[in-house]
Amino acid sequence: MIRFEKVTKKYDDGTTAVNSLDLTINKGEFFVFIGPSGCGKTTTLKMINRLIELTEGTIYINEKKISEYDINELRWNIGYVLQQIALFPHMTIEENISIVPELRKWKRDKIRKRVDELLDMVGLDPDTYRNRKPGELSGGQQQRVGVIRALAADPEIILMDEPFSALDPISREKLQKDILDLQKRIKKTIIFVTHDMQEALALGDRICLMRKGEIAQLDTPQAIIENPANDFVNEFIGLRARHDKINIFDKQATLEDVLQKAPSEDLSVGHIEPLSSHITLEESLARLAGEDAIPVEKDGKIIGTITRQIVFQYMADRVEKEVNV
Repeated sequence: MIRFEKVTKKYDDGTTAVNSLDLTINKGEFFVFIGPSGCGKTTTLKMINRLIELTEGTIYINEKKISEYDINELRWNIGYVLQQIALFPHMTIEENISIVPELRKWKRDKIRKRVDELLDMVGLDPDTYRNRKPGELSGGQQQRVGVIRALAADPEIILMDEPFSALDPISREKLQKDILDLQKRIKKTIIFVTHDMQEALALGDRICLMRKGEIAQLDTPQAIIENPANDFVNEFIGLRARHDKINIFDKQATLEDVLQKAPSEDLSVGHIEPLSSHITLEESLARLAGEDAIPVEKDGKIIGTITRQIVFQYMADRVEKEVNV
């Protein structure tokens, strides 16, 4: 889907922000870039839609060089969500969402239908919010509008640059859950930048941890926590370079314990065979490798569903608790 081949970004002052980056982001993947300030994660993100031009190497989207795309065609097919929500304050919510569809000359009735569909998708009643101005919305509501504005013209790719970092912890956690629920429905390729390891672990299918413009480790959340590649990764994820691994799974924890922490609102998962509420989280991950969600059963009744994200959020919380002991 998106392929970096020896991609380098050097600035005029001699700074190398990204150094010979090779990686592939798969179609439909939730891919997270993380790392300390100045590591090159945002520069890497912005090179995808050519907000920053690369110095050397090539980026491909669907096996076509990004330099060969018309710049408008490229950006219309890539939604972009910023930390600074950047809604136009004097325009209504509907007008803000409609910008790219109007540029693409969609018909008015198609745009109105799309606006209503997207507002419904993130729990904002169209009749209530369509004609409001951004200043009439809370920070969390504004960020939801920022997300669906990026989705308005149905792009294949969504870039998200620390979109939740300015929000309070409760709003941030709610939006993390919302974006995961949304991704299950829309199946877009999402590239997400954050500096928060817990957020990365909770959201990412894979995580690319960067340092000084290079990849320190690119792996699944589970692999990064269980097998950090080096002392820098160890330090960054909060283990403080200790040689004794944190028991991230907690051998006493069962699926029921995790479900109590993250209850499911939707218990219907088709005809997938349920898991016992008594099995361990480690055992559940083997089953979750091929499924988005699996129902959990106790005494013959479905009590919830389990997802990889729920398990990884639990793991991330354990890391945080261990570090702060």
